[in-house]
Amino acid sequence: MWIEFKNYQEKAIVKLKQEVNELLDTGENKICIFKAPTGSGKTLMMAEFLKRLIDSRIDGKKFAFVWIAVNKLHDQSRNSLKKYYDQFGVGLKCSYFSDLDDRKIAENEILFLNWASINKKENVYVRENERDNNLSSIIARTKEEGRTVILIIDESHRNAETERSKELIEDIGPKITIEVSATPQLKGVFRGVEVELKEVKEEGMIKKEIVINPGFESYKLDKKLADKTADEIVVEAGLKRRAELAKLYEEEGSDVNPLMLIQIPDSRGGLDKKDSVIQLLAKYGITTENGRLAIYLSDKDNKVNLENIEKNENEVEVMIFKQAIAVGWDCPRAAILVLFREWKSMVFSIQTIGRIMRMPEHHHYKNPDLNLGYVFTSLSDIGIAEDIAKEYITVFEGERRDDYKDIDLISYHSKRFREETRLSSDFGPLFMQAAEELKLKDRISLKHSIVDTKLIASGRITDVDKETKSIDKKGTLDIPKNEVELQNAFDYFARENLTPFAPELRSIKRINDSIYRFFDKKFKMGVDDWAKVQAIVLAEENRQAVIDVINRAKELYQDVVGRGKHELVENDEPWNVPRTINYNLTFVKKDYKKSIIQPYYAKTKGSNNLALFEEDSDVEVAFIDSLEKSKSVMWWFKNGKSDSTYFAVPYTENGVEKAFYVDFIVMFKDGQVGLFDTKGGIYAQTAKGRAEGLQVYIKKQNKAGKKLFGGIVVKDKNSWRINSKEKYSYDPNNLKDWEFLDLG
Repeated sequence: MWIEFKNYQEKAIVKLKQEVNELLDTGENKICIFKAPTGSGKTLMMAEFLKRLIDSRIDGKKFAFVWIAVNKLHDQSRNSLKKYYDQFGVGLKCSYFSDLDDRKIAENEILFLNWASINKKENVYVRENERDNNLSSIIARTKEEGRTVILIIDESHRNAETERSKELIEDIGPKITIEVSATPQLKGVFRGVEVELKEVKEEGMIKKEIVINPGFESYKLDKKLADKTADEIVVEAGLKRRAELAKLYEEEGSDVNPLMLIQIPDSRGGLDKKDSVIQLLAKYGITTENGRLAIYLSDKDNKVNLENIEKNENEVEVMIFKQAIAVGWDCPRAAILVLFREWKSMVFSIQTIGRIMRMPEHHHYKNPDLNLGYVFTSLSDIGIAEDIAKEYITVFEGERRDDYKDIDLISYHSKRFREETRLSSDFGPLFMQAAEELKLKDRISLKHSIVDTKLIASGRITDVDKETKSIDKKGTLDIPKNEVELQNAFDYFARENLTPFAPELRSIKRINDSIYRFFDKKFKMGVDDWAKVQAIVLAEENRQAVIDVINRAKELYQDVVGRGKHELVENDEPWNVPRTINYNLTFVKKDYKKSIIQPYYAKTKGSNNLALFEEDSDVEVAFIDSLEKSKSVMWWFKNGKSDSTYFAVPYTENGVEKAFYVDFIVMFKDGQVGLFDTKGGIYAQTAKGRAEGLQVYIKKQNKAGKKLFGGIVVKDKNSWRINSKEKYSYDPNNLKDWEFLDLG
């Protein structure tokens, strides 16, 4: 199974390798920070980075690795990496202290350690002993063997800054320390690689946002059931949402069974929340006996129904847990988190919501409700620990007004392409196309010369310090290649012809598979004939013809995959104003009556812009005021700036089709729909492509029966002017071609 890396993952792996190689060339011990959000696949990126770091080095460097993590995270990381390397047959060995041979870390071996086992001087792995088998001695012996020690500190923000930790790191004395964390404690100048939360969201790896107690502001408590506790209310709301999500997954054709997590506080004064929660869930038919409830608590008797719980189709619907599993536990189908009032910490961190941030199938769904994480809590207020969480958690909700009638607009969005650093499955068909174009079948000779391994015969080196491209030799000994040697030579042939793509195993296999497919189709040579195919391709008289086809296929591939890494596609469904929009803590409520979304929230100035909105500019605020005062406006909608949830029209810039998200969609009482984009200054000057694209769109839709009008709008001397011409031009000193926009 080949792993398809997301664009941001590939970019981070390449950059991390580059950074570390540069740091290796400096004389001192260095720190490299790898900052990546929870849910982005940090462990996978690190696994691939280490694999590429040791691959085909020409500088002769040999590595040994130490990987330190908190709690049981070192076990989880070790198992993940071992599984990853075993799958690809990579020569990186994942070991515990007891697995080490000769009391040292071998070349390309990773020693996994738990902080708790080494952070006190009396710990067994640290203290001196008769066998000289402690961490210091092991590191010393490893370095004596000429190996460069690289230290990886996983979840570094939790432990790397304590005095004892610093002593330990100093004692290990690694050439490079890589601190891996979503929230590293960045102190002083550092080198590093950062994966942006926005990129991880865009590629569908994590939820778009987390909503807290959605709809609770309009919650109506039944007077007859007034004795219902706050805990019951939040559990009931969570279960109701879980059932709704299960139905939505089914409608999407997915077998994901969404999981609701209930985090209970540590018991205090003999009070244990667990029993009351189990009783409460039993009222709703959720018990450990019927397999719908799992328990994950530290006592050994309190681990129930956990087998395969992380599998998407697992039958467990609710799991009770405590803080202990918050780090490192990974169950992407978890979608809902319930927190009670007695929960000790009132501060919400990324680690807490990290449990429900991941997307179960690594992509976003058509139904926007499946792209959110949900928190239901009886806490009256929650603090936000990290800035990143402030952007990520949504606590406000705007709902579409009931008087809205569907407007069914055709809308577009950008479909992202992969980075062209490697070959994807698109390469195979393009190889066949290139083979047809270059008539490969006619150029191949099935009767070919023997493919030999050429061994040096009687070679000699007279001056060991003298560089030479070829040593003196009497000749070569030619031996026909056996099957193993043929396979190695065939892989090397593909690798040699990969430029400008990264010479990684997955891309090599793409070329190999394309060649096999060609021979199967044209010469009926199947899997049993692969050794023959390899010999045919590697034969001197055939090599060049195959190389030509590979090169042509790469050209075609770059044309297809490299189209600006975006393709504009029409949405599957007609666009309408979203039913609900969730807003985070960087938004403030505004009292606008004609907004179709009620209440309306505006982004505050100066906030970090990770969401799908931009702050309302002065010109936008002025335009909204005019819309509010207009007698002819029924409602207006302030559009988002990306994502298929929001409305966009196509336009072309530098030969590339792009999506233009107009600022306002306005419904007038006469049935017309206005599409307006407010601009000021330099932005009005650079709007040509978007303005003309909008007019093409309006003209086409009106021919199909719509009643649209609109264009670029500017404010000039207290008047609104609009440009709705097919050819756009803007001169701030001469707006005679711009009409006055009468909003009525």
